[in-house]
Amino acid sequence: MNVNKVLYKPVGMLVGVLGGVLATTAFNKVWGAVGPGDEAPDATDSKATWSQVLLAATIQGAIFGAVKAAVDRAGATGYRKVTGEWPDD
Repeated sequence: MNVNKVLYKPVGMLVGVLGGVLATTAFNKVWGAVGPGDEAPDATDSKATWSQVLLAATIQGAIFGAVKAAVDRAGATGYRKVTGEWPDD
């Protein structure tokens, strides 16, 4: 196994956790501004409409995808600045 990948593994995990926290915070703020309630509905929420559930899922997916890509890229870039190597090389 590539030593570079092994060394990056804990860094990537930490960056992933921080990204999840950031994405959750961002989603809650966006949903609070555009959604019909304070909290996004779950797919099984009997009081929510199809539109509300699908809108919440779409916004959540877009935010989580973008934040994950951004923090993964930032983590890899930071790792390269410190070690001089890209994590996947």
